[in-house]
Amino acid sequence: MGVYYETIPSSLKPWILDQKMLFVGTAPLSPNGHINISPKGGKQFGIVSPTQFWYLDLTGSGVETHAHLHEPQNGRICIMFIAYTGPPRIVRIWGTGRAVENGTPEWDVFVRENKVDTIPGSRSIILVDVHQCATSCGFSVPTYEWTGWRTTLDDFFVKKEKKFLEGKEEESMDRYWAFKSQYSIDGMPGMKRGYQYAQTNGVAPLKKWVGKWAPKDFGPRPAQQIAPIHLVLVAILSLIIGVTLAVTLTPPDFVRKVQHKEFFL
Repeated sequence: MGVYYETIPSSLKPWILDQKMLFVGTAPLSPNGHINISPKGGKQFGIVSPTQFWYLDLTGSGVETHAHLHEPQNGRICIMFIAYTGPPRIVRIWGTGRAVENGTPEWDVFVRENKVDTIPGSRSIILVDVHQCATSCGFSVPTYEWTGWRTTLDDFFVKKEKKFLEGKEEESMDRYWAFKSQYSIDGMPGMKRGYQYAQTNGVAPLKKWVGKWAPKDFGPRPAQQIAPIHLVLVAILSLIIGVTLAVTLTPPDFVRKVQHKEFFL
């Protein structure tokens, strides 16, 4: 039986912080956009307060979460934890998210105040302002044995940073972000730092989707597009409403004088 809370209850905090991975789901506002669900492994996540959750976003080939959270009037996000050992349980956290990117003053403050153990390749802190938290049974989720952490991603970026510090400019994270994290699969701007570096240095983005669903254009999306026919309809409706109000609010004596041309005499 599911139980819903307006905040992250203290009773769930120890269990959440003991998990080895989480899933994050976001989506663009466009009805033609694509939903994204990503697994995140590691211990770099936490609970700032009952109304705020965070996790450390590491660099990868995708940048969907950034693109969706940076989209104006968006920010929808859901975090999910699953128990793979012990009693079955699923916990979801819904809220409004934002990406605090590496290199910004807010990133520096958050990392320092929350003692975040950043590693090479750390891309951003994803902050979630909590709307709701809920538990569900998870009775159908199978059990798995946890055997350890994969270090492939961490090792890759440690070596990459070492090469960059040795003088190889092509190994810079900004160039990597410009190539891999510039656009989402729907052609939406992804990581701001990567997008800006790409525009300044002429770095072409990685082509991701192929076929008829591949995006035809790239760049910022307006929060809402209004078709010309809608503007025409609004103009006609406004005219009708204006005439109706004028007739309704005009004093009867004035109307009589106009009808008998007394007003102009």
